[in-house]
Amino acid sequence: MMVTVKLFGLLRLDSGVKQLELEAATVQELYPKLLVELSRRSPDSSLALKDLKACAVAVNECPAKPGTKLRDGDIVYLIPPIAGG
Repeated sequence: MMVTVKLFGLLRLDSGVKQLELEAATVQELYPKLLVELSRRSPDSSLALKDLKACAVAVNECPAKPGTKLRDGDIVYLIPPIAGG
């Protein structure tokens, strides 16, 4: 399934990528593909799998879990945790 992935916060700042399109059947399947594409586009990116797994995920603006199945045209939002002080 071809989906649009939108990145927010530190994910966007670190990678310089706002959104991209990838093929994946579930949210979990999306993570490694996303890392490969982000490191291709931004070789200096320090993002790791643990960073993606720590994110809040929404599919079409509804909260989602790693096992959530994706459909063609879905929009996946990845929102990293926010730290402050």
